[in-house]
Formats: sequence, C-alpha cells, structure tokens
Amino acid sequence: MWSRRLRPVFEAASQDERCETVNALLADGAGRVYLTTHDGLRPHLHFAPDGEDVQSRVRAVTAGGLAIFAMEAEGRRLGVCALDSCRTAFVDTSRNGRRAYCSARCANTDAVRRHRMKQG
Repeated sequence: MWSRRLRPVFEAASQDERCETVNALLADGAGRVYLTTHDGLRPHLHFAPDGEDVQSRVRAVTAGGLAIFAMEAEGRRLGVCALDSCRTAFVDTSRNGRRAYCSARCANTDAVRRHRMKQG
C-alpha cells in the first residue's frame, strides 16, 4: 500500500503538486525528524526512532528521502517510464537529467515500435 502512495511523487506535473504529495507522505510516515551524531558518524537525519517497527521505519525513510531528493534536485529527476506498457518509476541519474525511460531496454522497445509505425 505504501509503494502505491509513492508513485504520485514521481508522476507530479508541477513542483507544487510534488511538494504537496511529499508533505502528505511526511505527515503519515515521518513523525518526528531529528538530527543526530552517534557511533562516530557525522551529523545526519533520523526520520523515525530506532525502536519503531520495520514498516514504520521504511515509510519514514522513504518519505524523508523523497523530500530531501525533491528539494535538492527540485523534483526534476523523478519520473515514470515513457513506455506505455511499463509502470516503473525511476530517479534520473543521467548527466543531462532528461531521461524519459526507466532503462535502455524500454527506450529501445519504444524506438522499435515508433520505427515500425512509420514503416507500416
């Protein structure tokens, strides 16, 4: 159920829509965020107390991670595969940040489909 709630973040048509969606995830998943330094690590954020169950911690970390990523990348590197038959959401790690497909396989499949349509 939680993964279905994440998808709209990747599908958002605007920064405002993405922020609203991430804020709803944060409200439901990341109760109290706090900064900590433990075990000799540099300061970092915790999105859930250590004693929380695994599901709560996953919700908190995914909501918090998406919030940080949306802030740092201004939401421009989150997307959903452009191939109609693929439902994969992805983070664009390409140099130019203009990836439309989740993988080279999907990009090639769509290119072949478009080529065949022109030929036919």
